[in-house]
Amino acid sequence: MFRSVILRWLPLKHLKNESFLQISESGKDYTKKFWNTKRHISVSSISLKKRKSSEEKAIENQGKRVIRYAPKAGSEVVGIWRNMTVQEIANVLKKDVDHVYKALEFADKNSDTIYKKDTVIHNPQIIRDVIKISGCRFKIVARPDEEVEKEENKDAVPAPPAPPERLRPRPPVVCVMGHVDHGKTTLLDALRDTSVVDTEFGGITQHIGAFEVKLPSGEKVTFLDTPGHAAFSAMRSRGAHATDIVVLVVAADDGVMEQTLESVRMAREADVPILVAINKIDKPGVNIDKTMRALAQHGLVCEALGGDVQAVAISALKRLHLDTLVEALILQAQLMDLKADPGGYVEGVVIEAFVDPRTGKQATVLVQRGTLRKGCVIVAGNGWAKVRVLQDSAGASVLEAPPATPARVLGWREMPSAGDRVLEVESEKRANEVMKWRHNQRMKEKQESDQEAISIKESEHQTQYKQMLAQKRAMGRFRTRPDGPRQKMIQEDDHPTLSVLVKGDVDGSVEAILDILETYDEHDRVKLELVNYGVGQVTPNDIEVAQAFKAIIYAFNVECPPALAVEARNSGVTVKRHNVIYKLVDDVKEELSARVPLTQDEELLGEANVLQEFQVSDGKKKVPVAGCRCVKGSLVRNALYRVIRGQNVVFEGKLASMKHLKDEVTTIKRDMECGLRFEDPTFSVQPGDTVICYKMVDVLGKTNWDPGF
Repeated sequence: MFRSVILRWLPLKHLKNESFLQISESGKDYTKKFWNTKRHISVSSISLKKRKSSEEKAIENQGKRVIRYAPKAGSEVVGIWRNMTVQEIANVLKKDVDHVYKALEFADKNSDTIYKKDTVIHNPQIIRDVIKISGCRFKIVARPDEEVEKEENKDAVPAPPAPPERLRPRPPVVCVMGHVDHGKTTLLDALRDTSVVDTEFGGITQHIGAFEVKLPSGEKVTFLDTPGHAAFSAMRSRGAHATDIVVLVVAADDGVMEQTLESVRMAREADVPILVAINKIDKPGVNIDKTMRALAQHGLVCEALGGDVQAVAISALKRLHLDTLVEALILQAQLMDLKADPGGYVEGVVIEAFVDPRTGKQATVLVQRGTLRKGCVIVAGNGWAKVRVLQDSAGASVLEAPPATPARVLGWREMPSAGDRVLEVESEKRANEVMKWRHNQRMKEKQESDQEAISIKESEHQTQYKQMLAQKRAMGRFRTRPDGPRQKMIQEDDHPTLSVLVKGDVDGSVEAILDILETYDEHDRVKLELVNYGVGQVTPNDIEVAQAFKAIIYAFNVECPPALAVEARNSGVTVKRHNVIYKLVDDVKEELSARVPLTQDEELLGEANVLQEFQVSDGKKKVPVAGCRCVKGSLVRNALYRVIRGQNVVFEGKLASMKHLKDEVTTIKRDMECGLRFEDPTFSVQPGDTVICYKMVDVLGKTNWDPGF
């Protein structure tokens, strides 16, 4: 029954800390029992028993040789990947190629493959066996060259500056800035013979506009109209950085205001020249010199006062001295010698972005270099477009937009944001590549910020854990079990919360609203949560999100279709439409105030002076009674009382009895005397004490949030 078994050691010098046991036998069935002593395998006993025929065939096919090997715990870990070459395996093992050849003799013994340095091993099991034979452990990693490829910058970048011989003269870009209601839009209406100001809600500009105006002299000028309201500081900043000249409009009757100074600061940060237009000189009693002196106090010295800043007194409403302002603009532009390269790839900036219900995503682009034409592929921020339609500021279709020309672009796959840099790329494939790279960069930045937040949370948790551990160790064997039931893992947050969903007509308006909401700082009283925002009219998805979060939808200058309005009403969702930004902010403040918890405040009812204390009989006991005279208001029996002696409060509580003469009463009016017995029988009054009668009333809360305007 038993057959002979031949045991012998196979010393392999190239293997690390491993020995192999080769078992040669002529029998078909076997079992073995062995133990491992340090680096060698010793056989204690071998008994052979009969097994299944399937195992017999398997052993015969293995060529009479069985090899057992496994790396030890704590061995070096190397990174491997699919389709490695022999040389790559040797590199990760930090050994020569001959070592890999010898390991492959055991890992791939049934194959006739002749291995060379550049032979690709497609079977991942063979790669893993070679690593194990070499006494190492492995982990799956990405191919190193793939990591380098991922880190390669695939973003679109601006082209190098054009040589001087390719530059051509271009129109100036003029940004009109100033305080709200100082006449900026009226000035532009006078220059281009329009009436945009009549269509503006609330009499204020709430969008940044780009217009190309042909002056009487035949020259073209691109004007940027910026809002003057305090809420639109980001729009003013974009206008200042995209312009060549800033026209600062100052009303002669109001003078220098807060947004006037902010516009001056932004123009200086953008390093562009300033031209002052003193408006509303047609009003009676205005003082132009006073306005110029006020500007000089803030470092803007006009030529009339010996400075270098041109100042023109105008009346935009009456169209007075507009030709003088135009001449000053042309002169300033000629001094700057503005030029650009009309050829090559297009570069520009997004002035505004919005969604039209009929034509879809649109963006107003100010071309700064190159010529934008139909069919161009452009990228801007998180959006890209293949230009389908180009329109001018009047809405008419144009074939091309040369430098310093604003154009409305249709054909956006994803809508950009206002202020994004516009760059032309070779093809749609390249645009998709740029979008993918930018998306990956945003995800990496998000991961870094999330990791930072996680690290802070972990640090806080470790600090709390160490404090708790120290407390437990200090208690020692006197440690007690916590009283009461265990806290629930999930607790409902009953803190008052206002959830809002913002939809706006253009990206700049949504940005301004979000900037205002970020200034809210009373989250300890009422939480203000922004659940979603976007550009365009209200959609069914907005209704679903608002219903899930119990949010109010604020629609700014956009419509809510009638069918959706009915659906929102049936779903219990409130949709509020506004077309003036400060009215929207006032509405948010009212909603916050309505959610502020009620507070109790004292309401003074009356005041009395203590004349004398009496001792009266109450059954068999003597109790103190304060003889008082009401000197203010009235005293009420069921109200609260406070006794003040000097500067100190000596009693607070209720009355046990109130009498006038011998009758129990409920009210004592002014100049009437009474006897007051307090609930505390041990309390004694003194002549000269002041008795205050008051009650607690509920007071509606009101938010103290100040958005800055």
